[in-house]
Amino acid sequence: MKTKDLFRGRELELCEEIARFAGDSESVETSIPGLFLYRRPEPTEPESGMYVPSVCVVAQGAKRVFLGNERFVYNARNYLITSLHLPTLVQVIDATPERPYLGLRLDLDLREVAQMMVEHEIPVSRERPRDRGMATGEMTPQLLEAFRRLVGLLGREEEISVLAPLIRKEILYRLLVGDLGGRLRQIANVGSQSHQISRAVEWLKTHYDRSFLVEDLAREIGMSTSTFHHHFRELTALSPLQYQKQLRLREARRLMLMEHRDAASASFQVGYESPSQFSREYNRLFGAPPLKDIRQLRELSSV
Repeated sequence: MKTKDLFRGRELELCEEIARFAGDSESVETSIPGLFLYRRPEPTEPESGMYVPSVCVVAQGAKRVFLGNERFVYNARNYLITSLHLPTLVQVIDATPERPYLGLRLDLDLREVAQMMVEHEIPVSRERPRDRGMATGEMTPQLLEAFRRLVGLLGREEEISVLAPLIRKEILYRLLVGDLGGRLRQIANVGSQSHQISRAVEWLKTHYDRSFLVEDLAREIGMSTSTFHHHFRELTALSPLQYQKQLRLREARRLMLMEHRDAASASFQVGYESPSQFSREYNRLFGAPPLKDIRQLRELSSV
């Protein structure tokens, strides 16, 4: 069988598996740890979201992700890898009821990546990573086949505990030695500048409600303030303070939607001192004031 035909065959099989296990749901957290399935029957408007360290695969259709002023488009012939927690705008751009968007996300544990590098003597990339903590890479038949086998385990629950970790390791290995492997190896490598930025991101995720001085955070991770600013923006497309602001607003949105907090109490809990400033910045990020946005989200979830 020709390589092109083999690739297409695996692609169709992955589509069938995702459609089978996603059903009519837009998103499904599966019984395989870190594996999520997605289905959309039509294109979507850009939606604010937070990408976690993960690899995202499209089996059918296409998706567009905005990180700062950059745009990443991926479909069945490439994948998206994210090596940090990154605030984004996400949009499904190719989907119909007859041919819905079908995709998956597999979360990555950078400690697991680092351990695999040591165990299998995979060298750290000496090249300085370019651009952002997000990139698209070319899908290979071997990587596609591994994802197909992973999703296929959902129909054989008794095999998941034994086989899923093995297939996950295969996927990690193929990512590490693939065309984006250098980027992933840099982030996982303790002591690299990319790893230092990932430490700063983890601190901000934990302490998003606290005021801080950028120079203090830079000193904590062992960088000069100017170098820290430069590399943080290079990887995330945001300054540290802008990144913290997005974390605050997303957590406030969750508090209002899931815990039914009012806008004022949510804003204070995430670290804002001025409800009016919170409302302005919330509107700027989500496209509507807090009360209107939450009302719209609840109406959508009740349909």
